[in-house]
Amino acid sequence: MKFALFSGMGGTTWTEVLDLWKHVDATGWDAACVTDHFMPNTRERVGDMLECWTTLAGLATATRRLRIGTIVSGNTYRHPAVLAKMATGIDIMSNGRLICGIGAAWQENEHEAYGIPFYTVSERLARLDEACEVLKRLWTEKKATWKGKYYALEDAPLEPKPVQRPYPELMIGGGGEKVTLKIAAKHADHWNVWGGPATLAAKGKILDGHCATVGRDPKKILRSAVMVLAMSDDAAEVEKLRKAYMARMGADEEKARDTMLGGSVAQIQDKLGRLREAGVGMLFIPTFFLPADKKKALDRFITEVAPVLR
Repeated sequence: MKFALFSGMGGTTWTEVLDLWKHVDATGWDAACVTDHFMPNTRERVGDMLECWTTLAGLATATRRLRIGTIVSGNTYRHPAVLAKMATGIDIMSNGRLICGIGAAWQENEHEAYGIPFYTVSERLARLDEACEVLKRLWTEKKATWKGKYYALEDAPLEPKPVQRPYPELMIGGGGEKVTLKIAAKHADHWNVWGGPATLAAKGKILDGHCATVGRDPKKILRSAVMVLAMSDDAAEVEKLRKAYMARMGADEEKARDTMLGGSVAQIQDKLGRLREAGVGMLFIPTFFLPADKKKALDRFITEVAPVLR
């Protein structure tokens, strides 16, 4: 299993993000990704929010080992041809370390605030499916011509090409079992979702089924989970964070208990063992549920928990 950081871009500064990423790059973490939002998901719509791809460009040149990427870039925010060009630049800047994470987008208040069409859920998913096709064609063909319902290419070049061949690692984010996982089965090199062993085992079986339908080997898709870290022998402290996760993410009790990575080192290792048995090859720890001293918490995890899972 590999271990990665998931950096929230809200309520932070470039200096803080840069410092933390340089730290995890130097201390043995395998990857790091950023969120993609323009404003907080609150009624007030007020608060600092670093932009995803421009921030990632800076981080690409400031890190040396980490695979770097997005969890996940909202497809509605940028035309996929524009995204293909941006992602290629970052893959080049990082010397082939990009994870291009993309999803259908969900934060309605951003679309309302900036006049971005939100569409129906079904249309956003259909657009995501087509966007993946656009990305792969531009990354691999000398001049791409293709016509879908929502996007079209006509003798469209993309030069220079990405460093990674045939194209950068394409991650699909989301857990929708009927459509999102079908899109992942069709296009993804990497599938990511929030959840623990129960969530990943159940949805992983559904992904396997979609892979069989489209004729793909399910083992070719890396599966990763986002889990909330609470390394503490104090059950009350773990419970407090679990409730904070439920309030922020709108999760129910069952999902929260599955997603929480809480307790002692031994308890966390046991749960990660079950996550690995569910076919998960990478774990992301989100920064927005970490204590104030993020480095200390991350250092303890990577030195005390991670080694036995690797």
